[in-house]
Amino acid sequence: MSERILVIKLGALGDFIYALGPMKAIRAHHSAAHITLLTTQPFAGLARDCGYLDAILIDEKPKWYQPVALRRLARTLNEQRFTRVYDLQNNDRTAGYLRLLKPRPEWVGAASGASHRNISPERTSGHAFHGHAQTLAMAGIDRVDLDTLLWMKGDLERFDLHTPYVLLIAGCAPTRPEKRWPAAGYREIAKRLLAAGIQPVLLGGAAEVETNTAIASGLPVLDLTGMTSLYDIAALARGALGAIGNDTGPAHIIAVTGAKLVMLFCSASSTVLKHGPQGAQAMTIEAPALNAVAPDEVWGVTKELFKL
Repeated sequence: MSERILVIKLGALGDFIYALGPMKAIRAHHSAAHITLLTTQPFAGLARDCGYLDAILIDEKPKWYQPVALRRLARTLNEQRFTRVYDLQNNDRTAGYLRLLKPRPEWVGAASGASHRNISPERTSGHAFHGHAQTLAMAGIDRVDLDTLLWMKGDLERFDLHTPYVLLIAGCAPTRPEKRWPAAGYREIAKRLLAAGIQPVLLGGAAEVETNTAIASGLPVLDLTGMTSLYDIAALARGALGAIGNDTGPAHIIAVTGAKLVMLFCSASSTVLKHGPQGAQAMTIEAPALNAVAPDEVWGVTKELFKL
């Protein structure tokens, strides 16, 4: 019987981006297998387009007090007759899914009862990407690299880009305002970029309209707020001199492309050790409160990394 592999990764965006490299490694190791990803709806498109998977199942994440929905999920999973599961989510929910599978397949992850169980404290002491690599090594997958997202193609011709340009990512999740460096800081950086003959390009979604409007006011910047897809961001990163941004999903996309990136971290909310960008050309600035970080400090790191 051919191998039938299940990979579990539910979210969030940055975490999913860093799980793509492990998915690619699983694909290479099980080249003849049928590989299914269990994920949530927001990541179905990325899962489909990356090319590492044969099928996608959507997890509606039923509550444990919803027995009908749980039985439906169990039936869906058991119908697939998986021979091995790679749990890249590794939380209480996915550990519970191990108990839903009959007969129990090989399970690679942290769940109690896993055939390849990683309970090393090193798995969670650092970045999740390195934890995935450590776990996959237990199952014989020794080569795990970042996915540089070359399959993400964007249409950049519709933008008025001028080289050199630098991407500014001043936003973050609306529920995490402490992770945002103030707009005034980004505005000062935009002024210094312009003085150096570099086009600042502002990225963000609907939640960044007010912030990016404040940064752009009266300045000849390119404001792409609400105009870019994740694929456009990857494509923009590949052509940019570099990027400056907060700890947010789009900035991590930029990091893994190999672009130069300066990322700002609020250590009271997340740390560089556990959540820092993993790209080879990323530098970080970490402070307990980002409003205490001066533009001079950010500009100094930017000049060093971008060789201005």
